[in-house]
Amino acid sequence: METSLNLATIITGIVLITVILMQVRGAGAALFGSAESTFRTRRGVEAILFRFTILLGGLFVLLSIISLLLS
Repeated sequence: METSLNLATIITGIVLITVILMQVRGAGAALFGSAESTFRTRRGVEAILFRFTILLGGLFVLLSIISLLLS
């Protein structure tokens, strides 16, 4: 049980890192901050990636807590 839980946590972490890097790639030079920051809404794929990132982050935290309680 612990092995499969640890494997699920690792896979979730790798997918979460990949999704975050996909979002940063689309941000351009705004990665390190920009004086020309403007407000804009997320649309299409960007909105899906944003929501998927939140879901994966929650899943990663949940799996980590469960893993901690079982060990």
